[in-house]
Amino acid sequence: MSYYIGIDGGGTKTQYALFDEKKNMLSTVKTEGTNHENMEGGIPEAAALIMKGINDLLLKNALMQSDVTFVLMALAGMDHPYQEEEMAEELKKAGLKIPFSLCNDGFIIVKAGTSGKSGIGYNCGTGTCCNSIDSNGNLLQIGGFGQLSGDVGGGVWIAAETFRAAYDDICLGVRKTVISDIAAEKFGIEKTRNGILSLIARYEAEDAQFIRDMIDVFFEALSQGDKTASVINEAMAQRGAEFIAGHINRQTFNEDVIEVILSGSVHIKLVSDEYIDMMKEKTEALTGRKCCFKRLTVPPVTGTINWMLEKE
Repeated sequence: MSYYIGIDGGGTKTQYALFDEKKNMLSTVKTEGTNHENMEGGIPEAAALIMKGINDLLLKNALMQSDVTFVLMALAGMDHPYQEEEMAEELKKAGLKIPFSLCNDGFIIVKAGTSGKSGIGYNCGTGTCCNSIDSNGNLLQIGGFGQLSGDVGGGVWIAAETFRAAYDDICLGVRKTVISDIAAEKFGIEKTRNGILSLIARYEAEDAQFIRDMIDVFFEALSQGDKTASVINEAMAQRGAEFIAGHINRQTFNEDVIEVILSGSVHIKLVSDEYIDMMKEKTEALTGRKCCFKRLTVPPVTGTINWMLEKE
């Protein structure tokens, strides 16, 4: 039996999966996030954590490195060839002897969710990134650099926009919105300047639960038809459409209908149909191409085994 290891390394958690040659997921382990950009020790620290995850997976299944045919690592923060080269060197120093390859984690979304070999993956989790693999196998990444690339729609961005909407309402007296009422009830604060300012520390501390709660506040307001929430929603849909259109206009897609796979907690757990429908409409208007938007229904890490066996 041939064994393969796929790794989906995100900003907050990393999944290591053991597969056989029939694409069966035999075992998994999880560690904290392995995005080197979030670590004081950078790539060397991330490589050490990845190596520990691989060793834990091997130990759990009584396997040696020599039993594994290949490892594919899809890692958040792998945005440049020089980063991949440095990570590869650090992994070898850490003791990895199995043949392996590295890519940005956004690319496995395509391989996990499309019915063919090409498509576009748009991920909105804590942050945002849009990746594609075209009909000729070419890879392209758009976004993933925060403010520098105008990323919109990730959890941190939604939380900031939701806070600002409440701030403008309470402190400036403009953009009246039910977001303020929902937030006050959600967090048990007074609908006052001091009340809203008391939430800043949780945002600056990157409190994950706070971010999730603020996203809930936003989508609840959107479901109530709130005007301010609708403006935020349209900004998300517009920028998402621009990212996706960037791929369609720069890559080669031979299919009549281009598959767009939506992943990440914002797209899978919290998103509204209004947002997706608007983004699809805007994308098709920008490109003149027909698209099929689909939420990812399997773990992203399954894209690693699909890709490894496809390459073989």
